[in-house]
Amino acid sequence: MPTVKALDHVNIQTTELALTARFFEQLLELAPGEPFPGAGTDRVIWLRDAMGHPLIHLTLPGATFAEDAVRPARSDTGALHHVAFECEGHAAMLARFAQLGLDWRARDIPAIGLRQLFVSEPNGTLLELNFRGQ
Repeated sequence: MPTVKALDHVNIQTTELALTARFFEQLLELAPGEPFPGAGTDRVIWLRDAMGHPLIHLTLPGATFAEDAVRPARSDTGALHHVAFECEGHAAMLARFAQLGLDWRARDIPAIGLRQLFVSEPNGTLLELNFRGQ
């Protein structure tokens, strides 16, 4: 029986690849990694977690591989509300928000030991940062 094991990655289309990559590098300490063979670094950026797993896949609208022509962003992929990450270091993240001058909001759910921080990346995707037991 097929099962889902985990979220593999999220693709964000942007005309501001460098700005968006820098945001994720500074806020979540994700590191740009080698693209897959055939992916052009001027059109595609993969950002990886501390274990080297690609989490965020940034592309120019419509471009996935170097040979692809840049096309308008798709309008048929639905409405993505937010992307959630399991995190550590709640206080350090608040300090990072201040350092980067970001607007954010918080929600605490004591009944389940969850503290949440919400911030939008430069293209408007809402990020939910979850801190359990912190």
